[in-house]
This record gives sequence, C-alpha cells and structure tokens, in this order.
Amino acid sequence: MRITQGTFSYLPDLTDEEIEAQIRYIIQNGWAVSIEYTDDPSPYNVYWNMWGLPMFDLEDPAPAMYEFKKCREAFPNHYIKINGYDPSPMWQAQRVSFIAHRPPVEEPGFRLHRTLWSDGRRLKYTLEAYATQKPEGERYREE
Repeated sequence: MRITQGTFSYLPDLTDEEIEAQIRYIIQNGWAVSIEYTDDPSPYNVYWNMWGLPMFDLEDPAPAMYEFKKCREAFPNHYIKINGYDPSPMWQAQRVSFIAHRPPVEEPGFRLHRTLWSDGRRLKYTLEAYATQKPEGERYREE
C-alpha cells in the first residue's frame, strides 16, 4: 500500500531535478517554501514537524533544495513533504503540497477500526497506521 497525500501522490517518486522544478514553480508564483517531516503519515496527522522556518522571498530554488537534502540526510527513515504557501491577502493558505521523500522500506498501510456506539445503531470508523505499533523513530527501519 502506498501513502497518497498531496499533489503527485499517485505518481512515481520524484527525482531531485523534478523536486527542484516544483520548488521553482512555487517560487515563480511568489509562494513561500516550507519543508516538513514525520514518521506517522496518517491522514489524521496534519501536524508534521517543521524543518526550519518557511522560506519567503526566494529567487532561486537552491536554498530550498539545500534544506530539503539536509532534512533527508537527517531523517532518512521519515516522510518529507514540501509545501508552497501563498501569503497573499485573498489566500493566506497552502497552495501546493507533495511528498518529496519516503522511507526506503515498504509502507505498511492502515487498519480500519469500527466501533459500535452504545445505542447499538451507529458505527464510528477510525484509521490507525500499522507503523504506529512501533516506537517513534523506529517505525520505518528495515528489520
């Protein structure tokens, strides 16, 4: 099972050249570049760790690529995504987000929990990543 979140998630992994082209697109639109990482990519986990501060007013993708490579070097067994944030008054929101790095092991997927409520007529569904059964920092290591 492959985690599908954000733009390009159904495509094969992007090369560094393709990632740099996407960062260039973000910069050309006047958006800020930010890099985030996590070892729990659950759809409900919207709070990923931020790598540094968002990079506003970039003119060249090289600083953002440098930071992305440093993040990938520091966290090779984590998911890393790159975001493009539009600070203009009418938007002030994330305009693009894509997973730029995945752990080098097979993604274990998710378990669907079904809970019957006390009245016996309603069901509640939640997702749990199989990876969260291991402690943080050890979730995507090869065994």
